[in-house]
Amino acid sequence: MGILSRTSYVIRSKINALLDRTEDPTQTLDYSYEQMRDQLQQVKRGIADLTTQKKRLEMQKRRLEDNVEKHNEQARTAVQQGREDLARQALEKKKAKMNQIEELERQISDLQGQQDQLIDQKDELQGRIEEFRTKKETMKARYEAAEASSTVSEAMTATGEEFEDVGRAIERAEERTQDMEARAAALDELHESGAFDDVLSDKDQIDRELEDLSTSSGVDAELETLKAEMGTEEASADETGEADVDSEADVDIEDLEADVNDADVESELAELKEDEN
Repeated sequence: MGILSRTSYVIRSKINALLDRTEDPTQTLDYSYEQMRDQLQQVKRGIADLTTQKKRLEMQKRRLEDNVEKHNEQARTAVQQGREDLARQALEKKKAKMNQIEELERQISDLQGQQDQLIDQKDELQGRIEEFRTKKETMKARYEAAEASSTVSEAMTATGEEFEDVGRAIERAEERTQDMEARAAALDELHESGAFDDVLSDKDQIDRELEDLSTSSGVDAELETLKAEMGTEEASADETGEADVDSEADVDIEDLEADVNDADVESELAELKEDEN
């Protein structure tokens, strides 16, 4: 197989594959039906033309038959008048006309045969067209039902070109979202690490570490000061608590002494009453 033959074969195969994908069976059936109807119309026009030609020959035959009758009358009249020569001429014309009539009859018969044949073909073609029309409508109904079922199945299973496009769109959106999230996380990390400050500041890494140490030292010193202050306040609170305890003890002793004195007085008073009795 030569290069041109292979190229032609590849092109035809590509075109056939493209046509198979783009072909709509229902439109193809309708087109075929219209083509058959056009053929039927052509057959009908052929029959009409053939019938017209036959009618013209029949009209010509009738004119010749009239001439034959006319020449026959002329021959009789000439014989009656004793003009045998005229009678002979009339009979010769009659004979020629009759020969023409015979030829026309053969042509008319042939046209009639063709007409009958075309009529039979027309009837057969019309029957096939009606049969094809029934099959066409049946096939269209089946195809449309199958197409609807396939569409529903694709929708239920999330397949098909439209759903594939949707799935790819979702995947692209998810990828872009992930990229944006990763970029945002990277920017946050750079911001926390101070990478952006490096661009805006003229300090180097040593200056920043020294500032961090100074800040830490200041914080530690302030923390120690707070701890010292808190320790002083706790000591003062302890001394105040001991003083309160001592005062409370003194109060309790005085109360006890008061209680003891009152008892002695009552005892002595009771003894005096007994003595008097």
